[in-house]
Amino acid sequence: MGNKQLHKELLPHLFRQEYAKMTAVLCRHFGLKHIEIAEDIASDTFLKASENWAINGVPDHPTAWLYTVAKNKTKDYFKHISVFETKIKDVLKPKELEKEKDFEFSNQNIADSQLAMIFAVCNPANSTESQIALALKVLCGFSVEEIANAFLSKTETIKKRLLRARNNLCNDNFKIKSLSETEIKSRSDTVLRTLYLLFNEGYFSKTNNQLIRKELCSEAVRLTLILTENPLTNTPQTNALLALMCFQSSRLEARTNDKGETILFDEQDKNLWDKSLIEKGNYYLVNACTGNDISKFHLEAGIAYWHTTPVDKNKWQHILQLYNQLIQIEYSPVIALNRTFAFAKVYGCEKAIIEAEKLNLTESNYYHKLLGYLYAELVIDKAIDHYEQAIQLTKSKTEKQTIKREIEQLKAKGNMQ
Repeated sequence: MGNKQLHKELLPHLFRQEYAKMTAVLCRHFGLKHIEIAEDIASDTFLKASENWAINGVPDHPTAWLYTVAKNKTKDYFKHISVFETKIKDVLKPKELEKEKDFEFSNQNIADSQLAMIFAVCNPANSTESQIALALKVLCGFSVEEIANAFLSKTETIKKRLLRARNNLCNDNFKIKSLSETEIKSRSDTVLRTLYLLFNEGYFSKTNNQLIRKELCSEAVRLTLILTENPLTNTPQTNALLALMCFQSSRLEARTNDKGETILFDEQDKNLWDKSLIEKGNYYLVNACTGNDISKFHLEAGIAYWHTTPVDKNKWQHILQLYNQLIQIEYSPVIALNRTFAFAKVYGCEKAIIEAEKLNLTESNYYHKLLGYLYAELVIDKAIDHYEQAIQLTKSKTEKQTIKREIEQLKAKGNMQ
């Protein structure tokens, strides 16, 4: 047994990493119509871990311990006649009950179950936004707040959307089953968007927990990699998304300092960039360059590629051109702000300020952060003013600390002038 206090740090990490996997396997076992049963068993498993590990310490193999408990709880569930009578007797056939004997939490079963779940949840019975929201909740273990952040929506809106989505699937007599080639291809775009949002929540996470952020990125990469291993889902778009994830992941270690504060791209230690991930990104980007279709993932992967290449005098021109194409395919405030940053690198901060202010995204902390950056070399007081507005608009403690550091540096610079 490990240190008894270790469970307080380890359990949240394991919950985020394993809860969604556990739920996916259980949902495949019970059918998503009874998703509440799967979620209850998974939750009870972690509750037991919290109680047991607080007394006895963390076991030598904590993940295996969790899956053993979950499997035993599943068996117990079938044995309790009262629960059986009220929840599953009327909908489970005898043959389905026999599956319990072969029930395993193997790595292959987890991977297969997660993919089966994500394609099953991406069901046309719901709107695309509802499909993605439900997949993020069930498959990726997102909280309602995190889904709201991903969609730039209110939490109440997401709660209602999730409730309707679950009800629609139940009313549609939804089951996790093998999909036809046509169904897989028709749902692939939504699946890729879900994985894209999963990765982004990790890469641009508002949480203060560094470990969780990196694991979200890792989980998104893992699931996307599985898609490249299936002929039906090994498409140029899938490879482009995986290339993007590899390029972005290569810079994770360089993006924050020891205090968890963000390090701007220009200030990052390039020695900390993961060269092997950059090479993998190059590999998948080449694989993505087949056919004539260019998706947002192709363009974003291209932008990420130029960020990770050695210094090139035309580097930012290439990046700006890609942003110009991207903003025509899919406009968003974030893309517009990132394009303006690239615009500044090519044409200078004064012209970029004019471009930025046209956006008038005054309720966005990123908008004020960008203007703070652009004004820093021109009018220090204005830069500080925008940074202070950004602090008021962000909920992230880490982001607040990063912006305060920028303000302190600007004030010191102003005093020297």
